[in-house]
Amino acid sequence: MIEDFIRQNREAFDDQEPSPRNWKTIEAALPAQRQGWWQSVALWRAAAILFMALSAYLLLPKEWKPHAPPERVALKEFTDVEAYYVKEISNKVALIDAFQRNEGVNGFTQDFQQLEAMYMVLKEEMQKRPSEQVKDALVLNLLVRIDLLNQQLHMLDKGKPEGGKKADAEI
Repeated sequence: MIEDFIRQNREAFDDQEPSPRNWKTIEAALPAQRQGWWQSVALWRAAAILFMALSAYLLLPKEWKPHAPPERVALKEFTDVEAYYVKEISNKVALIDAFQRNEGVNGFTQDFQQLEAMYMVLKEEMQKRPSEQVKDALVLNLLVRIDLLNQQLHMLDKGKPEGGKKADAEI
């Protein structure tokens, strides 16, 4: 009944506004609402920023460093590998020189010199434009030279009389 009356006379209610005196009475009757510091928007924004920063810190690796370009990594890796193989090659060359002092240039010497010349060309390329492919070619050249030296030491060791010392440089 009252609902029907309100529906029928709705337009009459919508254009009316309560007086300011009535609003003051209504506000006084409402319970006091205080906004605490924990309800502050600025506080929640600061907490969200702190949470994001802490999450980023915990998720990033502790020893985070910008990645070096692959060319620099290839050059660094190659210098370590080169030092080892050059030492091995020089030891084997010294052993071969001890076996044959005055043999002259033979097939082994020519092959070894060609490999060394190719190595120097590849090393210049590594200095100009370092890459994984050049590094791999340099390491392969070093390995081939060591293999060639091992073969030569084996041949010299076979040709030696039984009473002599054996070359202990083979790996």
